[in-house]
Amino acid sequence: MSDKNTHPIVFAVSDSIGETAELVIRAALVQFNSEGVEIRRVPYVTDKEYVEDIIEEAKTTINCAIICTIILPEVREYLLDLARQNGIPIVDLMGPMMNVFSKMMEIKPQLQPGLVHRTDEDYFKKIEAIEFALQYDDGKDPRGLSQADVVLIGVSRTSKTPLALFLAHKRLKVANLRLVPEVAPPDELFNLPARKVIGLTISPEKLYDIRQERLKALGLGTDANYAKHSRIMEEIEYADKVMEKIGCIKIDVSNKAVEEIATNIIDIIRKGEM
Repeated sequence: MSDKNTHPIVFAVSDSIGETAELVIRAALVQFNSEGVEIRRVPYVTDKEYVEDIIEEAKTTINCAIICTIILPEVREYLLDLARQNGIPIVDLMGPMMNVFSKMMEIKPQLQPGLVHRTDEDYFKKIEAIEFALQYDDGKDPRGLSQADVVLIGVSRTSKTPLALFLAHKRLKVANLRLVPEVAPPDELFNLPARKVIGLTISPEKLYDIRQERLKALGLGTDANYAKHSRIMEEIEYADKVMEKIGCIKIDVSNKAVEEIATNIIDIIRKGEM
């Protein structure tokens, strides 16, 4: 047994990485203007044997406390009991909160250590996907096509951008490309596996109505070439030829909400068609 330590030590004990316990300890200590307290993080405490080791180490310290964020009930209760038996001050951050929430929501907790960090990782994946959708919107940079999980192609006003952002919230990296007769698609598009590309089609009548409304919203005359039947037919026929060349799956967006189209795309992915 080593000689007893004389400086204060706070043990941040967790069955995950211990970050939450340490943050709470630091938030409290700052109120005391004390720089002489050591915070000793003890992560991945998932069995009773490890608990016993922690208590033995704490007993070598004259001035210490334990702050724990342990999810596993049997490990948490064992730590609390041993600490109290040995006169070691201990604060349980997770137990009381989980009891309150369990009663409030009338459900049992999952009791899985580390879930908060999985949630954080999920959040950052979503942010990354959103940034990807914005960076590679409307064919701004064809290099994004090869990096995308899904590539959406279609004529203007077929909901490509709203779809890309909706799917980004599902952690999918989506690039989209507008098809117009005057601009040849980049070579990168034809080098992609057909299963990665979704062609968005629309009826001429629906597209005509959408473009008319778009012109009105912009305060422009409705006789612009953009919304003429002849121009619309030219674009649709051209887009159809591109899609046929690629051999991609097509989805008719004529009378569908973005959510419904996105669900169709996700279903296609899950079925292994992409």
